[in-house]
Amino acid sequence: MSDRWGAVVTGGASGLGAATARRLAAAGATVVIVDRDGDGARRLAAELGGVAIEADVTDEAAADAAAGVLDGVAPVRALVCCAGLQRGARVVGRSGSVDLGWFRQAVEVNLVGTFNWVRVVAAHMVGSEPDSEHGGRGVIVTTSSITAFDGVDGGVAYAAAKAGVAGMTLPLARELAPHGIRVVSIAPGTFDTPMIATMPESYADELRARVPFPARFGRPEEFADLVATVVDNPYLNGEVIRIDGGLRMPASAPRPQVP
Repeated sequence: MSDRWGAVVTGGASGLGAATARRLAAAGATVVIVDRDGDGARRLAAELGGVAIEADVTDEAAADAAAGVLDGVAPVRALVCCAGLQRGARVVGRSGSVDLGWFRQAVEVNLVGTFNWVRVVAAHMVGSEPDSEHGGRGVIVTTSSITAFDGVDGGVAYAAAKAGVAGMTLPLARELAPHGIRVVSIAPGTFDTPMIATMPESYADELRARVPFPARFGRPEEFADLVATVVDNPYLNGEVIRIDGGLRMPASAPRPQVP
């Protein structure tokens, strides 16, 4: 990696994204933190000497407008997509079928929002000069989930969206390979983030106990360390990497409220 390089982290104001932003900044990156929590993004950007963009990841115009910001942080060598949304509901509840908006929102944020920033940052990378060591222009790291492979009942929307993220990894890697751009997806298990705080406590305790080793939730810093490894290792490409302590999700989850 060159002495001066940029990294974009969506959902970068908290959780996995904030830990990743800190880790990449420590590695020498100027980090562009994208988050709908503008105050949180600005605070972390000020701490790290980075740049904040207040935006919903699904906003097409906001992503397009960010291209000008990226030009000032060139060359951007990494995009890490951490923004996500998880809301459980069963397809058929006590009052009938779930509202279609529940499914649409999960897919829009987790899948479409990921692709929205992939397309913009990939175009920026394609227009940059390749590095002298490997001839590469950068790496895109998306966030899938182990629920893409062993999702629970009540989580069909989240599982479908995250399966979509995993599913576009290889075709993106193949399409962008001629430009020297790698694409890798990370599929985390249960991590100690604000999202996990929405789980019923009894279910969270059950999941902790199910992790073979270590029997705890993952730490955001462990996710960030894996991102750094992906960024640094030029032979990691076109793969979905689980990081879950060996956890396989149980089939059943606590019965959520149908919105």
